[in-house]
Amino acid sequence: MFKIESPATAIHTNLAAIFISIELSQSTWLITSLSPGNGEKMSTHSVAAGNMAGLFDLLSKLRERSRTRTGHSWQIISIQEAGLDGFWIHRTLQDNGIESHVVDPASIATPRRHRRVKTDRVDGEALLRVLMAYKRGEPRICSMVRVPSAKEEDRRRIGRERKTLTVERVAHVNRIKCLLFSQGITDYEPIRKDRRQRLEELQTGDGHRLPAHMKAQILRELDRLELVLEQIRVVEDERDALIAAQTTEEKPSPVTMLLEIKGIGAEFANILWSECFFRQFNNRRQVAAFAGLAPTPWQSGSIDREQGVSKAGNPRLRTALIQMSWLWLRHQPNSTLAQWFKARVEHSGGRMKKSAVTALARKLLVALWKYTTSGVVIEGAIMKTA
Repeated sequence: MFKIESPATAIHTNLAAIFISIELSQSTWLITSLSPGNGEKMSTHSVAAGNMAGLFDLLSKLRERSRTRTGHSWQIISIQEAGLDGFWIHRTLQDNGIESHVVDPASIATPRRHRRVKTDRVDGEALLRVLMAYKRGEPRICSMVRVPSAKEEDRRRIGRERKTLTVERVAHVNRIKCLLFSQGITDYEPIRKDRRQRLEELQTGDGHRLPAHMKAQILRELDRLELVLEQIRVVEDERDALIAAQTTEEKPSPVTMLLEIKGIGAEFANILWSECFFRQFNNRRQVAAFAGLAPTPWQSGSIDREQGVSKAGNPRLRTALIQMSWLWLRHQPNSTLAQWFKARVEHSGGRMKKSAVTALARKLLVALWKYTTSGVVIEGAIMKTA
């Protein structure tokens, strides 16, 4: 005899809260909700983007309807994707007693069909299912973002703004050099302080003065370059003042401890502090994964190979660590990390330097994490003199 099973419902769970997902856009917020006593049926609502008063009014109505059906007042749990809207919505919800979560959208599994359905309604329902699975404790269902505090978020703007200004500076310098190269001039450096005086003395490759319109264009480029250089100086002064304020604390901060190591300057120390060491990690793999330096294996049946680092973490932190690793080899040649790199490169016959320095960056990050959290000094590292 075959047992006839009852038709399965869409969602099997014992709801103990009102679950909502917020699909954000520039014009409209789509709210998908699932409330106790609503027959396990998802409902969708929309409010104008940025209308927090309308959102809270909607949440109050959802809570009142659920109380009317069940006789209980339920907690509201929300989820949203990390994106251009930042974390102000998350903080506002938390300040009003609502449990809020921000999810990394790249960590949510999606159908692998070539043409899959993609609408805000479908995305909202998918977010809601992810939230419920996360609250049930299902492992690896998604990656929730560790939202920094407003102070931590504001502090890391200094390093990011300096990086943007540096890229702009390089663009202006290259543009000026390219213009002059087209006239046969190759020995002009726009970064030097005597750049304007040198510009007046330049002659083209055939011995003539610079054309009037080209000279005017280069002068305007120099105006913009000097503005960028001044802004970089202001940002660096703000960075140094922020670091100096940390030295007055009784317990040394991570940035102060990092500056004690030879080869680590104010910029690298500030990046490590503001981009990584502001949060807590449980183990070294979490530290490496946060920077996108954790290995990514590929195993299927008899296939077992390594795909390299994941690059799924913080790109600014990863770039700084690669640069710091090359400088580490110069300033800390007798450390165990530098000796490990040299032995590995020699074993491969001088090849694979790029992959070896990436591995060195991972080891260096873990070692610096242990140093700033537990005081474990890197073996063989030279500290700066007082």
